Amino acid sequence: MTLVKEKIMRILIILIGLAVMGADQLLKNWITNNVSYGSADQLLPGVISLTKIHNSGAAWSMLEGKTWFFYLVGAVALVILIPLLVQAYRKKMSLVYFSGLILIIVGAIGNLIDRVINGYVVDMFQLDFINFPIFNVADLSLTVGVILLFIYVIFLDREEEVTKSK
Repeated sequence: MTLVKEKIMRILIILIGLAVMGADQLLKNWITNNVSYGSADQLLPGVISLTKIHNSGAAWSMLEGKTWFFYLVGAVALVILIPLLVQAYRKKMSLVYFSGLILIIVGAIGNLIDRVINGYVVDMFQLDFINFPIFNVADLSLTVGVILLFIYVIFLDREEEVTKSK
């Protein structure tokens, strides 16, 4: 890939990340104003429902009410991840790695915004076919970002080292 195309791809990935963060905040706002707390409105019967909950913990309400802990984790994550993102941008590291970092940062910011404003995170997507925590767009962004980093570490990191050493 040429340098210009790669730079355009990185800018596009950043814009996608910003769009995901915006979608997360807009959807949380819409859910807060239009869906009754605890009600379940089916989107795809038997697959997914919109269920508004307030989560002051993590998945399955672990560490519920420990908001200070999540402020700390969010802040530390951002302090670590943002310099990694800048480094990945400057060193033109793998787009998979770069995308993973963007999605994790966006997800962390999205949930941190909720915790700072509300003291809890607004969650809304409930999988009806499995016992799984209700989640939001920021959670999905975090999860996809972590998966991309695993893919990078397991499959691509060594390839990138070999390519750069040639």
